[in-house]
Amino acid sequence: MSLSFKHLATYISLLAIGSGIGMIGGQYWLNQGRVNSPQPNDTMKVQPVSGTPSKAALIPGTSGSANFIAQAVEKVGPAVVRIDAARRISNDIPEPLKNPIFRRFFGGEDLPVPQERVERGIGSGFILTADGRVMTNAHVVQDTDVVDVTLKDGRTFRGKVVGVDTVTDVAAIKIDANNLPTVALGRSEGLVPGQWAIAIGNPLGLDNTVTAGIISATGRSSSQVGVPSDKRVSFIQTDAAINPGNSGGPLLNDRGQVIGINTAIRADAQGLGFAIPIETAQRVADQLFAKGKVEHPFLGVQMVDLTPSVRKDINEQQDANLKVDQDEGVLIVRVVDGSPAAKAGLEQGDVILKVGGKPVKTAVDVQSQVEASQIGGNLEVEVLRDGRSLKVKVKPQAFPSARQ
Repeated sequence: MSLSFKHLATYISLLAIGSGIGMIGGQYWLNQGRVNSPQPNDTMKVQPVSGTPSKAALIPGTSGSANFIAQAVEKVGPAVVRIDAARRISNDIPEPLKNPIFRRFFGGEDLPVPQERVERGIGSGFILTADGRVMTNAHVVQDTDVVDVTLKDGRTFRGKVVGVDTVTDVAAIKIDANNLPTVALGRSEGLVPGQWAIAIGNPLGLDNTVTAGIISATGRSSSQVGVPSDKRVSFIQTDAAINPGNSGGPLLNDRGQVIGINTAIRADAQGLGFAIPIETAQRVADQLFAKGKVEHPFLGVQMVDLTPSVRKDINEQQDANLKVDQDEGVLIVRVVDGSPAAKAGLEQGDVILKVGGKPVKTAVDVQSQVEASQIGGNLEVEVLRDGRSLKVKVKPQAFPSARQ
């Protein structure tokens, strides 16, 4: 078959155009497949492609130039606040320095003796209701004289600290305002590692800072987090960057719902942050706004999670007065004298199997079930003692105030 020069040029041009479309289309489906492979029932839509698809275009459920993180921040950001707190700290001055004769001898008679200083700090928080209920961390506002709450739009309000609960590190603040932006609360129950996590706050005084990462783990105990062991919280762990000043700010899911309060960072690690589950925080905040305080159920036992190595260590201790036969479970190592546990008959060496009818595997599980119980009510605790299963009725009392 013979082709004229004109026909040959036209043929080559069509071939080049067809090859180009194939390469662009192949690149488009390759990029799409990296994030969200097409499903058999999906309706495939061919769109014009110019260059490489944007990052936002590759994220499922997004459109335009805003990805789901930007959308979550746009929705929640106006309700995230900066909290400026000030507390007066007394200076511990040795008594001799207060003696005028001593001061005259050392040439400091005319120097004023400072009696106290003002310590200032910055934290974060978020607005729960349009009439000015704000939630934050207890350590952000504890012992403060002045709390200023600043919104993203620049408005500043004087805030009253309604209540502080150091056991869960949750605090409630009330500001006198109306028609304020609010957050939407989600759920932390059912979170699994790998889900998205978004943090908003004021780290290092940098207002409205957004960081993102994933849920790294759930159910972290206070000892694992590195905070005082009396904190009754099963923490969420995230790798979203959290720095000083983030405390009290919200941790969000990919829908822009609050799933926790950012509260703790380990001083000896990078890329680890922790948050209080929103269910715990909301329950505590509701009590603080209603009564100004929170009463936590208290049994009066010290516990340890059993493992083969823990069992071996306990059995090898000559002064432990314990003989453990179990490799798993929650061992009671001490019962506080006069406590509800002691009155109910729980003993050192008992292995807790169930609390409130629910199986428990760790001390954190036990603590969670006790926290959900009623003060003065009957809480059934099933234990293993001398190879026999026993059910004991315990009446939780309020957590001793001296330890709060």
